[in-house]
Amino acid sequence: MLDLFIKIGFLTITIWDIIDILVVGFLIYQIFKLLRGSMAFNIVIGLFLLFFLSELVEFLNMDLLSKILGQFVNLGVLALLIVFQPEARRFLVMLGKTTLNRRFKFWQKYVDTSKQLTANQEKQIAMIVKTAESFSGSKTGALMVFSTDPNLLEGFTSSGTRLDASISQSILESIFHKESPLHDGAVIFSDSKIHTAACVLPLSDSNQLPKRAGLRHRAGLGVTERTNAISVIVSEESGKISMAQEGELKIGISLEELRKGLMPIFKDFYDDTGS
Repeated sequence: MLDLFIKIGFLTITIWDIIDILVVGFLIYQIFKLLRGSMAFNIVIGLFLLFFLSELVEFLNMDLLSKILGQFVNLGVLALLIVFQPEARRFLVMLGKTTLNRRFKFWQKYVDTSKQLTANQEKQIAMIVKTAESFSGSKTGALMVFSTDPNLLEGFTSSGTRLDASISQSILESIFHKESPLHDGAVIFSDSKIHTAACVLPLSDSNQLPKRAGLRHRAGLGVTERTNAISVIVSEESGKISMAQEGELKIGISLEELRKGLMPIFKDFYDDTGS
């Protein structure tokens, strides 16, 4: 079976050629999803064009030009990994997450492993939704980030103030009050707690964002482009609630959409109440 092949004219295509094309196609699609709308996308396209030009001059036996372009390609790949290290990290996280999700869904067919929200987690989600509704009504700007892996956010949490406080509407209202010294940054949640406040997040350079989107929206989207976090943004100008996940931003979501969007990540939070 491994020696199966298809003959098309003078071309002989084996099963390994088909697998090779599918794998390369999948990787190119994942890279496109990761980088679309960013400056990195243009750089990757330029690098691909340089690579194909290098292959062309090598095929034409233009040795000197081939060596020069080959060195540019090698340096370009190295520079790309250094300059866009966060995007490369997110790409690997995306691949691992996709693989694990498929494996989990496969076993879920045979074993009931579905996790349910605890009473405490449901209460916390309701509190976040109620707080967002309050912020929306008073047009209080807010940026809240939720992640199950604080290690991925380590570089961002170091810029803020560590709290490790229980999720509370009064605490969040105190943090995001205009007179509070912590209100300008982001609040990061992890393991059903307010982990850190006043965090500085990377700004997205996506050109998909509407012109009216401010720094909070760019920061909320930027952190999801680099990690597997979910961010919730409340606009100070319009009071609209937005949610960003996996590099996608939804502006003006309803409270019910917010509740449903938070449920999956809260299921993975550690709940020390044991309820």
